[in-house]
Amino acid sequence: MPKPYTFPFIYNDARCITISDLKKLNFIKDNINKTASIRWANSKGIETGSILIQSKININLKVLIFDYKCNGKSFNYTIPLVTIPSNLGKGKIWYFICPFTYKRCRKLHLIDCYFIHRTAIKGVYEKQIQSKKWRVLDNTFNDFFKIDDYYQELHSKHFTKYYKGKPTKRYLRLMKKINKAENISADEIENLFLL
Repeated sequence: MPKPYTFPFIYNDARCITISDLKKLNFIKDNINKTASIRWANSKGIETGSILIQSKININLKVLIFDYKCNGKSFNYTIPLVTIPSNLGKGKIWYFICPFTYKRCRKLHLIDCYFIHRTAIKGVYEKQIQSKKWRVLDNTFNDFFKIDDYYQELHSKHFTKYYKGKPTKRYLRLMKKINKAENISADEIENLFLL
């Protein structure tokens, strides 16, 4: 009898809500009561989902209320928030408290119709299910296919190449990737497509 297939859950494919995204939308700051909708869209711009989030943060209460529909069912529950002092000595770092695992986290994934911490379900990241051959190809040729992005970053508005006469680490790292990509010959790329 053959071994049954085990297709793991892939975290990269799940919709997620992060603290940093909510901070950009001004949902997470002291003394705020805000309600807004977040929408997800596919690569063609067609809306694939939405969620109504209500932020209630004051001295006594720090919560987010999620209200959405998934698979024809309505969901409405509260996600507690906590803060810890920053290790830099100023400010604070915000975290979700997962309502199912009770773990402190900065990202919640939509898994089985609930926004939960990734450890609530056994899953993998996309890189973990790639074959060894694909990982080698990715490490070898990834820079070649991303060279346009590297040049765009290099020539972006506030990119700093030098600081006090010395090249910045970011600039050196980017130039290393660009040089690696430019040293790949056309024959190597042609052989890649013939595999």
